[in-house]
Amino acid sequence: MFDKIFLFRDNKNTEPLCIRVGSGDLYRADTGYGFVTERNRREDERLRYPELNAAFDTLYWYRNEDMTRIGEDASGCYVDSDGILAEYAGKMGQEEAERVNAGEKRRIPLCFKCRVPQQGNYLVTVHADAGEAMGKTLVFEGRRKLVFAGEVPAGEELHLTFRVNVCDIIPRGQTEVFEDRTVDITVVADRPRVTGISVQETECPTLYIAGDSTVTDQSAEYPYAAGTSYAGWGQMLPAYLHGNIAVSNHSHSGLTTDSFRSEGHYAIVEREGRPGDFILFQFGHNDQKLAELKAGEGYRDNLCRYIRESREKGMYPLLVTPLARNSWKGNGGCYNDLLEEYAKVCMEVGEETDTPVLDLHGYSMEWIKELGLEAVKPYFYPGDFTHTNDYGAYRMAGMVVHGMRKVLLRTDRTGGWRMLAELAAKAQDMPVWEPECDIVLPVKPECFGDVENPDGEEDPFAGFDRLSEPASRADALAMIIQALHYFPVNVYNDMFRDVVGHEWYAGTVECAWQNGMIAGGLVEDGCFYPERAVSLEEFLVLAVGAYQGRRKLPEERACVYDGVCRDFARPYVRAAYSLGLAGNDGNARLDGILTRGEAVQICRKMKLQ
Repeated sequence: MFDKIFLFRDNKNTEPLCIRVGSGDLYRADTGYGFVTERNRREDERLRYPELNAAFDTLYWYRNEDMTRIGEDASGCYVDSDGILAEYAGKMGQEEAERVNAGEKRRIPLCFKCRVPQQGNYLVTVHADAGEAMGKTLVFEGRRKLVFAGEVPAGEELHLTFRVNVCDIIPRGQTEVFEDRTVDITVVADRPRVTGISVQETECPTLYIAGDSTVTDQSAEYPYAAGTSYAGWGQMLPAYLHGNIAVSNHSHSGLTTDSFRSEGHYAIVEREGRPGDFILFQFGHNDQKLAELKAGEGYRDNLCRYIRESREKGMYPLLVTPLARNSWKGNGGCYNDLLEEYAKVCMEVGEETDTPVLDLHGYSMEWIKELGLEAVKPYFYPGDFTHTNDYGAYRMAGMVVHGMRKVLLRTDRTGGWRMLAELAAKAQDMPVWEPECDIVLPVKPECFGDVENPDGEEDPFAGFDRLSEPASRADALAMIIQALHYFPVNVYNDMFRDVVGHEWYAGTVECAWQNGMIAGGLVEDGCFYPERAVSLEEFLVLAVGAYQGRRKLPEERACVYDGVCRDFARPYVRAAYSLGLAGNDGNARLDGILTRGEAVQICRKMKLQ
């Protein structure tokens, strides 16, 4: 049976089987354990998949920096997050530092990784002797699942024991199953520290989760701030269950009751699920965009099939009504319930099949209505009305656990239901985790140059193929976003009627919309037509729309293309001409379809000066 103890400080009484880990021990495939930092993440592509790791990665402008400087002393290994970030702030002028550091406090995580021999559940113990105060401390397992949130003052010890599930997964944007054989532990604090970690195989029930972007294990950039990190409630659930059950979250952004099966995610649960395990289903946000998944039709049928198949395996299915959006009619006057029909059908299916239903939709909607449009915004990702940040996901997970207590403690629920209800009942007195200051999206410091090749490639567009084929609008956005180093987005917020969350380009379109790249003239009847071939004029509109978010545009002047471009596109084409992105001879066909290769060449000209 696998049983490893890792010690992060010298101990003369150390047993022979303990493994001594020093500050310089970075994770490598041959050793099978160590810390994960910017350095080995740059060197090992597999360490850059969020779903196979701790799901933390640096903001793009720090990717060539070695921020995670691990030290060690008599109490173990640590990262002086406060000191390192103060050093970076010292590179800026006072005005710039105030602008960059506005909003909530940011921190650098300490991530440790250990390879295990097989899939399954593991009992993990994390110990830290806090000689110096760690402050507000968060401990995550796996792909950013929260297991602890609380204060660790100076002189106190942090001692946590919890269960984790190691399971294969299909990463976002991939079509094949990726093998996962590691336990990942992350500590976030003012001065995150580990003194010892033990990992051993264990037998316990597993709680599987199926759902969409409001449930999934979202990744986060660092220096980390909870308010500007997307999060799904599924990744906050372990904190409420106090490590007494392993959680395996197979939700993904954009999934529907249909695509969770067709894309292969459900097959993993079917393969790994055992009698006595649980499975939660929460869908609806993306189903409502597809005609074949209407609430009373395809959506209902799919839920009933999942319930039937889960029971045939001896698993316990639970339904969760879809998380409510922060959506209002007019200027916050009246709440607009966009998911009412799906929540209602979910409740009906539960009653018809005698399946417990946790009414997250009802709980979250009443909470949103009570706080109001503005007061609830700090719990959602900035500018987003569907997807929560870490604070909001923590709150929603609490509502799910409340539903477990309310529904599963009924006298006619026995066996496994009773066990899960008792675990939920222990979560009554959870620490408060609320926004403490303004939530502001990260601002790139002017003192840091642009990262042209964050992954060490000579050409950031070397991976683009089929260069002779026409470029689609979605292709164009993907290239432009990469060229100008915009943040990748892995959720979709229903901006266009013809963009569905499970499509590969959904997050690309969302990123473009959030950053003002998509001019109104490119939208027709609420549709963006992402798969339509892009013309040179349209590409220049998108490119300049993105460029102006990074640099000031040249002063607008008339150019040779004024008479052949559409009115809405004229300011963009003029700017593109001044920037050298359009043919300076005036002979370019603005209405001509651009090939993928031609689009790449224009992107190469957009080097930020």
